Amino acid sequence: MLVSAPTGSGKTLAAFLWGLDRLVAEPGKGRLVYVSPLKALSYDVEKNLRAPLRGIGGDISVAIRTGDTPQKERQAMLRKPPDVLITTPESLYLMLTSRAREFLTETDSVIVDEIHAVAQTKRGSHLALTLERLEHVAGRPLQRIGLSATQRPLEEVGRFLVGPGRKCQIVDAGLRKAMDIKIQVPVEDMSEPGAHDVTDAAVGGQGTAAGGGDLVGTGLGEGAPPRSIWPAIYPELLELVKQHRSTIVFVNSRRGAERLAVRLNELAQEPIARAHHGSLAREERLVVEDLLKSGELPCLVATSSLELGIDMGAVDLVIQVESPKSVTAGLQRIGRAGHGVGEVSRGRIFPKFRADLVECAVVAKRMRDGDIEPTVVPRNPLDVLAQQIVAVTATGDEWKVGELHDLVRGAYPFAELSRELLDSVLDMLDGRYPSEEFAELRPRIVWDRVEDTIRARKGALQLAVTNAGTIPDRGLYGVHLPDGRRVGELDEEMVYEARPGQTFLLGASTWRIEEITRDRVIVTPAPGAPGAVPFWKGDGVGRPKELGEAIGAFVRESVDREPSELAGEYDLDERAAKNLVAFLR
Repeated sequence: MLVSAPTGSGKTLAAFLWGLDRLVAEPGKGRLVYVSPLKALSYDVEKNLRAPLRGIGGDISVAIRTGDTPQKERQAMLRKPPDVLITTPESLYLMLTSRAREFLTETDSVIVDEIHAVAQTKRGSHLALTLERLEHVAGRPLQRIGLSATQRPLEEVGRFLVGPGRKCQIVDAGLRKAMDIKIQVPVEDMSEPGAHDVTDAAVGGQGTAAGGGDLVGTGLGEGAPPRSIWPAIYPELLELVKQHRSTIVFVNSRRGAERLAVRLNELAQEPIARAHHGSLAREERLVVEDLLKSGELPCLVATSSLELGIDMGAVDLVIQVESPKSVTAGLQRIGRAGHGVGEVSRGRIFPKFRADLVECAVVAKRMRDGDIEPTVVPRNPLDVLAQQIVAVTATGDEWKVGELHDLVRGAYPFAELSRELLDSVLDMLDGRYPSEEFAELRPRIVWDRVEDTIRARKGALQLAVTNAGTIPDRGLYGVHLPDGRRVGELDEEMVYEARPGQTFLLGASTWRIEEITRDRVIVTPAPGAPGAVPFWKGDGVGRPKELGEAIGAFVRESVDREPSELAGEYDLDERAAKNLVAFLR
């Protein structure tokens, strides 16, 4: 079954209540596995389950297994398996490739949350194969429940969830979230030289910022330095934060999140904002999330790390600085405000330059119309297939290739995988390479072509476990306290330039570098000291083709329209509308 309903309408609770009801009615029969693409969402769901579980009574155990789960808890899970397992796609794959798969034999239902976030990537193809393996281990068809607020077409996502030849019931709530969106431009004229902010390195510029938010020149010409739009944006953001109870400000880069949090704190002359992004350690992120949820922290500056499904009950405003780059991301982000049934999601969008303003206008209109980008599922990603074949054999079982072929074709991305293609992958894994150049690559499996069976070679298990999933390894340095606790991670290029004694910002807190080792940076807190804003490479977000086409169409037909006309239709404030028309003409 695939459930489609707006953010904050209770999809996850609906799916869980059905499973919990069954676990209470028939204790000891079956297990429920919940898979979410975000670690933060897993912890959030586990916390939100505590109240219903207390109310239901009964003895239902819940456990989380992600990359952050300590070894002690993993061992405890093997000894006393939980009734409800909350995990991520990669951790589920690892469990199926280890001793933990013994307790997964009891599984009878799987919930896949935020399914749109994986369906169109190789990560989704990997998960589809993992679900087929889970079904094989359980020895029976699993009840599969997919959940998402932003997906289109529903039939395609349903096919991805269940695989070919199986029926999928689609439950579409047919509701749209009530939204109050406004695009705000804080300056009269965005066309001034430097309004694109050539000086702010946080947005791809070359220069550095001087004190107090004023920006120094870049030497692009003598005389007055180029003006930046940032000094005009900061006070408006601060004003909005003060008018609301809890605000999330979304930005598109980790460096931008760190810088904006620091600037807001400087301007407010008190710590009102903290940064939240994927390069912060889980403990740091949890502390910040709890501060925001409890209403102690007025503002959180986040990247996409807070975009999906996370229940931030108290948030009553979302600010997006720069275009969110896709309608799906825009809906997910602004849906964090008023995250409850029947509540209005209030969002304010601040474009950074004029072309960005055009994109914001089109995204806002498409969000209102529910024009989500269509989901396209990848076909036959063979690197994912090779990885899963090694994992399947690594557990010590011998497989008939025909049976393996049937298993793989049960996953929708591989529904049309031909036997020839499968044989080519097996040839490669068995060490039959097309040329001498690959001679030094070790074979991973043994393929007995007479019996048509495959089995693992020595070392296959270690290989399968140390190379899990499709998220690329970014070569980042871990940041740790002297006692080993993790604070977050830094880009290796930044670490090469750093020296012990220097201070830098992470999570809008200042840290002093004590020592740099082969793969980690040891730090101690340095509260109050000024610190450098870190940078991470490869942080940019691309935009989908459909949005590009929509922007082209909008530019062609809006060039002759009046600002007042556009303002009403595209949620623009007066200055935004004037700037937009001036730019188009």
